[in-house]
Amino acid sequence: MRVVTVLGPSQAGKSTLIEALAALEDPKPARLSLYGDAAVTRFNFMDEPWAMIEIAGGAHNLAHLGPALAASDAAVLVVPAEAADAVLAAPYLRLLEAAGMPTFVFVNKVDAAANRLSEVVAALQVYSPHAITLRQIPVSEGGRIVGAVDLISERTWAYHEGARSSLVELPAALRAREEEARSELLDHLADFDDHLLEQLIEDQKPMSAELYEVAARLLQHHDLVPAFMGATSHGNGVQRLMKALRHEVGSLDGLVERLGADAIAVGALADNVKHLGKTVLIRALASGVGAGQTLAGDNLGSVVDIDGKTPIGSLAAGEIGLTVKSDHLGLALPVYTAKSAGAAPAWAASRAPKFRVLAAPENERDETRLSTALTRLTEIDPGLALSQDPASGRTVLATQGPLHLRRLLDRLDEVFGVKVQTDEIPPALLETIRRGAENHHRHRKQSGGAGQFADVMIEVRPLGRGAGFVFEEIVKGGAVPRNYIPSVEAGAREALTEGPHGHPVVDIAVTLKDGKYHAVDSSDFAFRTAGKNAVREALAEAGTNVLQPIAQIRIEVPSVYAGGLVPMISGLKGQVLGFEGNPMAEGWDEFKALLPQSAEAELFQALGSATRGTAWFHSDLDHYEEARDLS
Repeated sequence: MRVVTVLGPSQAGKSTLIEALAALEDPKPARLSLYGDAAVTRFNFMDEPWAMIEIAGGAHNLAHLGPALAASDAAVLVVPAEAADAVLAAPYLRLLEAAGMPTFVFVNKVDAAANRLSEVVAALQVYSPHAITLRQIPVSEGGRIVGAVDLISERTWAYHEGARSSLVELPAALRAREEEARSELLDHLADFDDHLLEQLIEDQKPMSAELYEVAARLLQHHDLVPAFMGATSHGNGVQRLMKALRHEVGSLDGLVERLGADAIAVGALADNVKHLGKTVLIRALASGVGAGQTLAGDNLGSVVDIDGKTPIGSLAAGEIGLTVKSDHLGLALPVYTAKSAGAAPAWAASRAPKFRVLAAPENERDETRLSTALTRLTEIDPGLALSQDPASGRTVLATQGPLHLRRLLDRLDEVFGVKVQTDEIPPALLETIRRGAENHHRHRKQSGGAGQFADVMIEVRPLGRGAGFVFEEIVKGGAVPRNYIPSVEAGAREALTEGPHGHPVVDIAVTLKDGKYHAVDSSDFAFRTAGKNAVREALAEAGTNVLQPIAQIRIEVPSVYAGGLVPMISGLKGQVLGFEGNPMAEGWDEFKALLPQSAEAELFQALGSATRGTAWFHSDLDHYEEARDLS
């Protein structure tokens, strides 16, 4: 069995392409929908088994691509026939390039194309360091595309509605264009094949069989990206693409090499399936993966077909199946050996989720159920992360965006029966004093028996930004015994946990200058209380300024949108640091800025609108600065 991931922007026609491919020769293809708007379709073509993994478009679904591609032999990138929409394919091309994945481009909806096929490919080429080579050119009639010419075989095919194409003569008016396009293709192929280069130099016409062989080798090594065309809603171009997949997609050896020789299976998708519980779609990389066998350090419960019912004794190398009663498997560590589960290659890792909210169950009694449900979802959703808000203690959900969050909340309600309410995370504000101050505080309490007595003189003074807290003592003559000084410091630290504005106080030095004690009534508790109250009173006298966290933002953005981010960052009260081309990603820039951390949620939304959902950002705390306007 060979496995192919079909990916691309929303509304590109991925589902209709898979349906058309599966229906070419199989009257009853099997299909299973899984979590994350993903699906797997299994079918036969020319007596060979195939599986197509579909990952829905949109930035919130990109996290599911890594494991799917890590289980695939090749990928088909489906793009619309609009040059202006080529940028929407940029994140997918970037991921495929990082993976070194054998990739086909399928330009869909050519029946309604606003641009020439060559213009669409040229627009895509901006984002690919490897040449995207046309394998077909369209045949037009009356402004409509009615067929295609295969540039290797030089055969011309006429499209028919809902039926297979038929072989026709190449129109005379198209001959010059066909020769030009074919020459370009052969030049690209010859760049990687010396024998073909010699033939071209000597004006020999290479055999089609040899060209197909070279094309297959270059695809498998990810040296070139072949581009095909069609209109899947009419069944056009589908047969040609399927034949290219059959002849050019390599064996399982290429996948094993990408993942490591020790791996015997890999997890591609996962879900909590009704009546089955947690299940993982796995692909066997070696024969014998089945019920009772050891995988990832524990025994497999059972393996069933993608219909969720039919048992599979064991998977042959390359086959797919669903694991049942194997809770130790998941997508966090999706590469399985017999003894352990390991991480997928670095390129398959999800982007760090940046859309963060506080979450709590609507019914307090569901707190434990919510915790359990979220833990289970992290095992099947590589784009989800959990943490705890240090201020409130509430759970923080970090997702890939509002749509991802909505899907997550729906799943919690429908599958786990937990309704969840969400709130924005308040900014992590701090305080620091405006000036130095001294304060004398005497703590004295007598209520029968031993009393409490402690007398301290302290001074507070501001420190440089980022200095934190410093405690010093210059007590002379034993006015405060040495054993009580740590208690004064502990009291000072306690006072700094909440300043006059309700936030932790930082960048301050507290100096114990003098004091008094009582031989009977003094204690650690008394001096701790005196130190706390003395510092609190000094803070009120000195006054404090509120500090807000400033993050350094690094935005990964297609170059065409980089300039437009300048006014956006300024509008969010940020400071642009500059941007430059990304040397590791063709057609991309790295845009750097400083931004109030409280504006990150707004940045997420604004960035999506400004870049059509193609850009994302990383953030790290840079420093704190005075908050002049928190509105």
